[in-house]
Amino acid sequence: MQNDFSHLFDLSGKVALVTGGAGIQGKRITQGLATYGADIAIIDLNAEVVEKQAISLAKTFGINALGIECDVSDKDAVSTMVETVVEKLGKIDVLHNNAASKSENPSNFFVPFEEFDFDVWRQVMSVNIDGMFLVAQKVGKQMLVQGHGGSIIQTSSTYGLVGPDFRIYEGSEYMGSKITTPAAYAASKGAVLQLTRYLASYWGSEGIRVNTLVPGGISSGQNKVFVKSYSERVPLGRMANVDEMVGAVVFLASDASSYMTGQMLVVDGGWTAW
Repeated sequence: MQNDFSHLFDLSGKVALVTGGAGIQGKRITQGLATYGADIAIIDLNAEVVEKQAISLAKTFGINALGIECDVSDKDAVSTMVETVVEKLGKIDVLHNNAASKSENPSNFFVPFEEFDFDVWRQVMSVNIDGMFLVAQKVGKQMLVQGHGGSIIQTSSTYGLVGPDFRIYEGSEYMGSKITTPAAYAASKGAVLQLTRYLASYWGSEGIRVNTLVPGGISSGQNKVFVKSYSERVPLGRMANVDEMVGAVVFLASDASSYMTGQMLVVDGGWTAW
């Protein structure tokens, strides 16, 4: 009988594709997956940034890494991106479907529902749910061709589960801009949860597992007013550190979660417990 369970988290020989891989959360997750031996394909909008990140990962962790510029809302770009990953790294075993948009202009994003522009709504949806569909579809098809299953991890949010507590936004700012949670963000993140359940049922017999990471608020430049208001609303009494999402993704990517599919892994300090 095996008494050492460390092998369950071993990702050696696996290839992990991470969309939104150059973002605050995505960058740390690529490092976490590489720590456990996975080769990494970093997907984001800036070619120079992802290429430099790939070089750094390869040098630091001794793995193969590839950086690709890709707009996940562009069907043709997604097809080319996946084909390139398979050509360069040989296969795809893990997908972290993590890319998300909060609009290019905060003044158009953090506005009351009554004033929210439909074009901004469509922009957010085109990445947060359309892009997730396109990437999951193309990568899932590749996993079927490979014939040995795989793990797909999709990023949602606590606001895909529950409505926002708008009281925490009084006097709150992010990078100097007033903030709130728009309906477009919450609706797109809620859609991610149901897409996950659907794909878990659809691909289960093929050994492709599909789960959702549901992060709570991550400290990343919010002002003191927001941090205080948010923290007072959380049972653990603080916001998350970005590194606290890494272990959850490694778990979902690895054989440690081999009997888990169609589920949400909620990492929110207890935000949704009350």
